[in-house]
Amino acid sequence: MYYEPGKTPHGLPHDPFKSCVVPRPIGWISTVDAQGRDNLAPYSQFQNVTFDPPIVMFSANQTTQGERKDSVRNAEQMGQFVWNMATWNLREAVNISAEELPHGVDEFERAGLGKLESRIVRPKRVKGSPIQFECEYLNTVRFPGKPPMGTVDVVFGRVVGIHIDDQYIDSNGLVDILKIRPIARMGYFDYTTVDSKFQMVIPGNSKALLAGLEGSPDKAAQARHP
Repeated sequence: MYYEPGKTPHGLPHDPFKSCVVPRPIGWISTVDAQGRDNLAPYSQFQNVTFDPPIVMFSANQTTQGERKDSVRNAEQMGQFVWNMATWNLREAVNISAEELPHGVDEFERAGLGKLESRIVRPKRVKGSPIQFECEYLNTVRFPGKPPMGTVDVVFGRVVGIHIDDQYIDSNGLVDILKIRPIARMGYFDYTTVDSKFQMVIPGNSKALLAGLEGSPDKAAQARHP
C-alpha cells in the first residue's frame, strides 16, 4: 500500500502512522506550576537527543480543546521538569495519569502514586519508578498543525541529575533493563515491554566510536587523548 498523509486516504480502519515508528519510550513527565501544584503526564513521543551534555525531549500535542498541555506550560514557566521511567509494574498508574483533566488536578494523587523530592529541581519524582532524570528546561520548538490537536510543542531539557535504584544495577555495573521491564508505546492502544535483548558491536574497534555508542563522555575524551 501507499498513501500521502493529509492528501490521499490510507484505506485502513485505523491510521497506521504511529504503528510504524515503534517501540517508543514513554516520557512520563512531572512538573510543578507557579502555585506549587504537581502535574504528571505520559508522552509517547520522547527520546534522548545527545549524551554530552545529556539532553532529552518530549513532544506534546495540544489537548482535545486545542490548548497547550500543562507539562509544556509548567516546564517553560518554571524552567524544570523530571522524566520518570514507566515500567510494567507502574503501567496502570501511567495510564491513569494520561487522562485529560482540568488544570491543577494532581495526577500523582489520582493515580495513587507517592512523591519523592528531587535534589536539584522542584518537580517531584515518582516513587517506585526505578530511574528518574532531573532536567533543566532549554527551549521549545513549536510545529503548527491541524486543529484541535495537530499543533505540537517539542520540549528540550538538559539532564542535570540522574537517579537509579541500586537494586537494578547488576554485578557488572550495568543497568538491568530486563529486571526493570520498561514499557514502550506501540500504535493504536498497544504497548510492549522490554523483556529480551541482544548485542551488536560496531566493527573496527574504534574506541571513540564505541564510546559514543555507549554514551560515555569520559571514554570518548580518553579515546581522543590516550
